[in-house]
Amino acid sequence: MAARIHNVPAKLLPAPVSTQSHNRCSAARAISLCAAAGALCLLVNWHDTPFNHLRKFHHGGTEALANVCPQVPKLIPQKNLDIWESLGATYDTDAFKAKAVNWLSEAVQVPTESYDSLGPVGTDPRWEKFYAFHAYLQKAFPLVHAELELTKVNTYGLIFVWNGSNEGLKPLLLAAHQDVVPVEPTTVDKWTHPPFSGHFDGTYIWGRGSCDDKSGLIGIMSAVETMLATGYKPTRTVVLAFGFDEESGGTYGAQTLAPELERMFGRNGFAMIVDEGSGYGEIFGRNLAMPGVAEKGSVNVRIEVSTPGGHSSLPPTHTSIGILAELLVKIEANPFRVHLARNSPPYRTVQCLAAHAPNMPDGLRRDILASAYSDKALRGRRCVIHEFPCVQKPRWNHASHRRHTGRRQGQCTARASLGGRQPSDFDGEVSVCDMHVLERTIKSSQKSSVAETEAHDTEEVLKSLASKFNLTYTAFGKNVVDRGDRGAYAFLAYGNLTLSEAFEKGGLEPAPTTPFEGDDAMPYQILSGSIKTAFNRHRNVEGDDDVIIVSPGIMPGNTDTKFYWNLSPHIFRYGHIRTMGTLLPNVHTVNEAMSIDNFVEIIRFITTLIMNVDESALS
Repeated sequence: MAARIHNVPAKLLPAPVSTQSHNRCSAARAISLCAAAGALCLLVNWHDTPFNHLRKFHHGGTEALANVCPQVPKLIPQKNLDIWESLGATYDTDAFKAKAVNWLSEAVQVPTESYDSLGPVGTDPRWEKFYAFHAYLQKAFPLVHAELELTKVNTYGLIFVWNGSNEGLKPLLLAAHQDVVPVEPTTVDKWTHPPFSGHFDGTYIWGRGSCDDKSGLIGIMSAVETMLATGYKPTRTVVLAFGFDEESGGTYGAQTLAPELERMFGRNGFAMIVDEGSGYGEIFGRNLAMPGVAEKGSVNVRIEVSTPGGHSSLPPTHTSIGILAELLVKIEANPFRVHLARNSPPYRTVQCLAAHAPNMPDGLRRDILASAYSDKALRGRRCVIHEFPCVQKPRWNHASHRRHTGRRQGQCTARASLGGRQPSDFDGEVSVCDMHVLERTIKSSQKSSVAETEAHDTEEVLKSLASKFNLTYTAFGKNVVDRGDRGAYAFLAYGNLTLSEAFEKGGLEPAPTTPFEGDDAMPYQILSGSIKTAFNRHRNVEGDDDVIIVSPGIMPGNTDTKFYWNLSPHIFRYGHIRTMGTLLPNVHTVNEAMSIDNFVEIIRFITTLIMNVDESALS
């Protein structure tokens, strides 16, 4: 029976707002682990602890130490154990590996780049490339298209519904995105293999999207297709939602999928949601997985400086470009203050490492444990988090890490020139910088906000420079330094400084935090147990539930889940991708690649998760 296809026109949700509870094989996955290392910096140099009894704690030690970061055991499906074991044996075979190579490689060969400049669907022909990707999905996954109900939203958004036998159970939602970041034409010759070749060298599948996020989307489709082939029928409905412009903000994709999903299943209609996000890697001798239970907010800030023009024979002391340059230097030199709060996901991560990582220095372990009780220990000596020289043997590119922790990412175009239309002109054009501002990773997601970010830039950073250059100053619609402040000398104001939200987009508040402890944490526990089971089974590890530990983490960037807050309080950003090793995935740059071994493990993880959620007592 062919799948029923419903075409649903686009319907936009308003931009998400805080509820006050807030690739990427990408840089973001590796950066999540970097954030954990950065958090360690806040504690590593504090040794003057009065809690001498903490010295008794050591790796493999007391029950009290284990209680610092309790772990759930691995979770193996029971009702469908035979099918799970059969699928596990299938995933071990060379024949399945070859099939998985083809699935991902051929998906990479269909370019699905999304651009910030794309117009609405139906008006911009560049969207039409997604027709080819849909045709590929239908050819590669015939059982999915035959057995699941497909709804298309805004032409290219995909919702697959795998109906379960019990309609009273809230569904599981698995999300991914079809699009990839563009390949800069000038970098094509720098790729080891062409960016849309999907080349398989025997170990890695190369190409744009091989990690971010076609490994996630094709991993989901591969798992469901293979499960269908065994005759598996879920009790709980499983929904697949695939946006098509996540890399450019999700405006036409996930933002239109969200209201349709809410219409189909109701507000808070899903038991849990799993989308792309962080993965796992080794820190201090322990494998650590960090599902994102929170997501930082962001705000794009436009800085505009306008000054008078004139003749080049009498140039002013300061040009608009020069003033803008000094403003940017000031911003870069004044990052957000590092903050580490108890009960925040980053703090829980360092606690988990203290409790379970065998190679963590004893002094650092004591400091972390003491910080649970001592404010002095918690404050510690604050290392410069973006450098973290205090962390022993960092294995991350801290230049990449620096861009995401307490720093603003600037992509500035100074639309001014030192000359006008003739050499003698000194143009009075405006200098503009559109600056992408990311909240700091280590700050508690419950406490940060768009308003705090804007106030920091307005009052703490730029107000003094507005006065220095004798500029009127308007920030986000409010006068900060006005001509009226100068009284009779108002006419002497040299120019104007204006801060506003860029790209006609409001800021995004930090996401609500998914429960990861207490009575409402069952979805987190199911996810944790599934991560452990997939990790151990892929390596044929038996009897050690803690060969990999799981800690709640925070997603440094934003995913399509920023539009899904109304669908479930249990949202996780996790992709089960290895983020450390000899070859980094190189997401959003040249030589993006995914190892076939990791890709098969992703399929194994998704299979295990679907079955475990299906058998769970979630409402």
